[in-house]
Amino acid sequence: MTDLGGFSMHELFRAEVETHCAALSDGLLGLEGAPEDLGIIVPLMRAAHSVKGAARIVGIDAAVTVAHHMEDVLVHMQKGQERATRGRIDQLLEGTDFLLRISKVAEHEIPEWSAVHAGEVNAITTALAAPPPAPAAAATVPPAPSPVEASVPSESTPPTSSPPVPVARQESPRRVDAVVQRPMPAAEPAPQPAPAAAAPEARSVRVNADNLDRMMQLAGESMVEGRRSPALRRALAAVRTELVRARESLEGALRRGDPQRIAAARDAVARAEAALGERIFELEGFFRRTEEVSTALYHEVIGSRMRPFREGVAGFPRMVRDVSRQLGKDVALEIVGSDVPVDRDILARLEAPLNHIVRNAVDHGIEGPDERLARGKPAQARVVLEARHHAGQLQVRVVDDGRGIDPEGIRRKVVERGMQPAELAARLGERELYDFLFLPGFSTAKQVTEISGRGVGLDVVHQMVTSTAGTVRVESRPGAGTAFVLQLPLTLSVLRAALVEVAGEPYAFPLARIERVLRAGADAITASQGRLQCDVDGRAVGLVDGAALFGFGDTARGAATSVVVLGDEAGMVGLVVSRFLGEQDLVVRTLDPRLGKVPHIAAAAILDNGSPALIVDVDDTLASLRKQLGEGTFAGISVTAASAAPVRASKRILVAEDSITVREVERQLLLRMGYDVAVAVDGMDAWNQLRAGRFDMLVTDIDMPRMNGIELVRTVRADPRFAHLPIAVVSYKDREEDRRAGLEAGANAYLTKGSFRDQSFASAVTELVGAP
Repeated sequence: MTDLGGFSMHELFRAEVETHCAALSDGLLGLEGAPEDLGIIVPLMRAAHSVKGAARIVGIDAAVTVAHHMEDVLVHMQKGQERATRGRIDQLLEGTDFLLRISKVAEHEIPEWSAVHAGEVNAITTALAAPPPAPAAAATVPPAPSPVEASVPSESTPPTSSPPVPVARQESPRRVDAVVQRPMPAAEPAPQPAPAAAAPEARSVRVNADNLDRMMQLAGESMVEGRRSPALRRALAAVRTELVRARESLEGALRRGDPQRIAAARDAVARAEAALGERIFELEGFFRRTEEVSTALYHEVIGSRMRPFREGVAGFPRMVRDVSRQLGKDVALEIVGSDVPVDRDILARLEAPLNHIVRNAVDHGIEGPDERLARGKPAQARVVLEARHHAGQLQVRVVDDGRGIDPEGIRRKVVERGMQPAELAARLGERELYDFLFLPGFSTAKQVTEISGRGVGLDVVHQMVTSTAGTVRVESRPGAGTAFVLQLPLTLSVLRAALVEVAGEPYAFPLARIERVLRAGADAITASQGRLQCDVDGRAVGLVDGAALFGFGDTARGAATSVVVLGDEAGMVGLVVSRFLGEQDLVVRTLDPRLGKVPHIAAAAILDNGSPALIVDVDDTLASLRKQLGEGTFAGISVTAASAAPVRASKRILVAEDSITVREVERQLLLRMGYDVAVAVDGMDAWNQLRAGRFDMLVTDIDMPRMNGIELVRTVRADPRFAHLPIAVVSYKDREEDRRAGLEAGANAYLTKGSFRDQSFASAVTELVGAP
């Protein structure tokens, strides 16, 4: 398969399918819970459509066929032609699993793998093409089908490829109506390489493209700065030589007592001194710039390691659904903090422990529907998986509303297994008893199932947590539920902070959580309803003395007051400090757990001068400030920073496409033609970029989130600035009504994505926008 831009399109396809399959899995689970909510179906249709398009680009016909049938079923649901039954959801999930599996197959193994799994493709597509399965007999929760069971096979009806359609053009030389559809040639078996010693597979990770661009830029700047050092060394060496000569000349002149030579020597010393001053100035600039670049590069590297928490738990909703159905239970999983950034290594190591905890909760922690109803609980149980940053650490909580853990049951098991004598076990507290759950093989379950046993596998949790210098604890109330709380370090966590002094002690505030720092004169601070306040952008902000908050007692106000303005969605509050000390990058150090929760403090750090500083817990501090002020909320402020895109004189084309695979194909084709290319991930992104910059042409897909291609074209044409902007629609939809809709909206050309394989796309672009 062809590489574009030095990387494999198959890798792009794999990454895109992973993203869309995660969306399909989550969306189908949501649709199962709310079958009447047709709004859920549109993103699912778009995901299946994008997978089909990407698979067609890389020539994986089996994936094209499965995704096509899935899209057909979703279209029928959207039109009300069938309901989203559980049986149909099972089939769609089976198709999703197949797409994910085929995306992970090595590129050269695709033809053979597809041939081996042709029967599976036939079973999936036949089931999807047939009417939806009849609902099962009334039951609390029907059992899930075994993963190895396939739908009843029948004759496959894969979509047929349309014959080539000739290009049709309007008379106008600036308007192109083209519908090009050519059947994808069957993928030929890739030539097998000669047997050789297996090379270790290179470890690869996904890095945000913006992160990578900034790192490359900073690495280039670092290299340029490094090349300055030889010149600086030579300049300093020359100054040193000049100083040595001037000193020798001066010493000789002083010995001879020659006034003229003494004056000349003094002039030479003065020149050398001036040259040395210039070199020192250059050296200081060199060191300063080197520090800036290295620090920025360090932060980009740290940022590239962070991934959102949702990436590590993407498969959990599906797992909970399948396990609960297998057990005849009804369990809903709620994920909180899905966008919390987590170090990628921590995230990878979290998956197995969290899997154990969640499966244990569903199997042994959650009661059956009848038992829950008898206890006055809702039939549907709830498991909450939450991630957040707290006190300089990553905190992950798994909470269920099940039967809880019986501490007396643990106590009996401890005595039965001879782990503690009865008299000592009787004195153990709940926290000490819960620690036994993390021992290998320890379980209080009456029977061990193939899914889990409360305590089985929890030793894996303990090993992972201790290996990362973290902690895990259990909180439980019999009959009310159980919570597992994991405290893990933020690996190489670095914080940009504003330093202040309060009562002679340094404190650090996370820079991202500060709304403003200001110096308020005595006349700017007023009293209102028993509290002090100052004006910030026309808003009254309440003030609290930082010394009193941190336990140092009240301090007298001088002629001017230093204020740190903190805020969140609820508003702003001011904290009075002694003085500002500047900004620093701090390595976060967690507090000794023996200290417990220190009020208003999240963590600690060591400053550049070696002295310690405490890092303020902004959320805790805000809560205390509002409590002391004795009022509700303040109106927040909104800072809008507009940045205009640079204007370029060369021909610039904007590509709007939500499929990363197709988007990269279009970008590479246009770059090879010599155009400058910008990309947008959907119609709204494209519209924002069009208004902010200057473009000579727009290339857009039809099916995109937020704003589809038709809406984008109409929006663009409604703006007089873009009345003559050439627009080409590139879509897999090749029906006459689709082509007509695109052209009527205002597009100059309508092409199918099969045009990438011939000159139709290139010819249309050149005709519309001209040569690069």
